[in-house]
Amino acid sequence: MNLFAHLVLRLVGVVALCLALAVAWVMADTRRAIEAQTALSADRVARALETLYWRELLWHGGRLGPRDLRPRPEWETLATMKVISPGVCVTFAPAGETPRRLCSQVETVGHEAPAWFAATYGQIFGSFTPAVRPLTLRRPDASTILAEVDPGAAVRQAWDQIRLMASVATLLALGIGVLAALTIGHSLRPARTIAAGLRRLENGDYRDRLPDHGTAEFRHIARAVNDLAGRLAETTAQRVALTNRLFQVQEEERRALARDLHDEFGQCLAGIGALAAAVEAGSAPGQADLVEDARSIAGIARRMRATLRSALARLRSQDVEELGLEASLAQLVAGWNVQTAPRAVFQLDVGGDLSGLPNAVAIHVYRIAQECLTNAARHGRPSDVRLHVARLDLDGAGAVALSVEDDGGGSLPSLDGAFAGTLEGASGYGLLGIRERVAALGGRVSIAQAERGVRVAAVIPLMRAHDRPAADAVPA
Repeated sequence: MNLFAHLVLRLVGVVALCLALAVAWVMADTRRAIEAQTALSADRVARALETLYWRELLWHGGRLGPRDLRPRPEWETLATMKVISPGVCVTFAPAGETPRRLCSQVETVGHEAPAWFAATYGQIFGSFTPAVRPLTLRRPDASTILAEVDPGAAVRQAWDQIRLMASVATLLALGIGVLAALTIGHSLRPARTIAAGLRRLENGDYRDRLPDHGTAEFRHIARAVNDLAGRLAETTAQRVALTNRLFQVQEEERRALARDLHDEFGQCLAGIGALAAAVEAGSAPGQADLVEDARSIAGIARRMRATLRSALARLRSQDVEELGLEASLAQLVAGWNVQTAPRAVFQLDVGGDLSGLPNAVAIHVYRIAQECLTNAARHGRPSDVRLHVARLDLDGAGAVALSVEDDGGGSLPSLDGAFAGTLEGASGYGLLGIRERVAALGGRVSIAQAERGVRVAAVIPLMRAHDRPAADAVPA
C-alpha cells in the first residue's frame, strides 16, 4: 500500500471516529434536552395550576378543605396544553379524583425511527425519570403534578436530531475528506518525483537532477539525492576511465604477447621443423627409427604451429583494424566451424554497415562476440549458435546491437551459478568482463532464456566524436 492510500485510510478512520463521537454526543445531549423539557413542563404546569386554583379560591371566599384544594376548576384546557412541551405527558389528580393524563403532541413529534435505533436507544439510555412537582408549596401534600416524556416521542425526537446531525456531519466529513485527500495528494507529489528520480538513478542516469520542493523535508531529500547522483556520476566516470585504461593495457599486453610468441616461439617451432627435416634427409638408409623420430618431431612442430596460430588469432586485434569488424567476425565464426564440425554450426548475421565504427567499439564488439562464442562452444552442447551484429540508428548517434543465441540447453536458474562460472572459466573475464566492456562504452547487456538455450544480448551506443572521452581509444 502506498503512502497516499495509507494516509487516506487513516483520515477515513479519524473522520469515522469523529462522526461516531458526534452521534454519541448528540444522543446524550438530546436526552438531556428532553429531560430538561420535561422538568420545565412540570414547573410550568405547576405554576399555571397553582394560579388557577388560587384564583378560584379567591372567587369562592377562600374556603379550603382539610386535605384538598377547593373548588376544583377545569384544568385540561388549551392554556395548560400551551405550557407542556411536545412529547411530554402530565398526570394530575385534582382533589381526590382519579388521576388524569394530558399529553402534548405525542403522535406528531418527529419521524418514525427504525426498530434497530429504538432498541439501541432503549438499551443505552433506559427509561426516562419523571419530574414530580407539588401543586403548591403551601400544601405540598395536597396534590402533585407528574410530568414524563412519552418513550416513543423521545425516540423520534432523538432520531430526528441524530439524522439531521448525521446528514450535516456526513456532508462535512465528505467535503473535508475530499479536500484533505487532494491536499495530501498534492503534498505527496514530491515523493513521486523523488521516487522517479531514484529509479532513473538506479538505471544509471546520473545526469538527472531533482528540483527543489517547497516542503523543507522533501527539499532536503531531493538535495541528498542530487548529491548522491553527483558522487555516483563522478565515481562511475572514474570507474569507466579506469576500465578503459585496463582494457587498453590488456590489448597492449595481448599484442606484445602475440608479437613475442610469433617472433620467438614461432621461429623456434620453424627451426625445430627444419632440423627435423634435415635429420630425416641426412639419416642413413638403415636408420629407420631415426627417420620415424624425425617425422614425429616434425608432426608435433606442425601441431604446435597450428595451436600457435589459433592463439595468435585470439590474442591479436590487428585483424579488426586491418580487415574490419565484419570480416574479423566472419573469420572468427569460420574458425569455430572448423573446430567444432560436424557437431555444431556457427552462423553470422550482420545488419547495417559496420565499416565506419570507431576502433575502440569495433575491438570491444569483437572481444564480446569472441567471449560469448567461446562460452557457447566449450561449456554447452549446442548444435546451432547464431551471432547477430547490427548497426542501429538510435537518437541520431546510432548504436551497435550484438546477440549470441545457442541451443545448448542452458537455463536461467543456472545463470547465477554455473553459467556465470563457465564465463569466468572461459577466458578469465566471463560475464563480468562482458558487462565491464559494455558499461565502459555506456551500453547495456542482458541474459535471457532462449527457446532451447541462452541468449546474451548487448547494445552499445555510438557516441559522437566530440562527446567520446579520450580514455575510450584503444591504440592501434
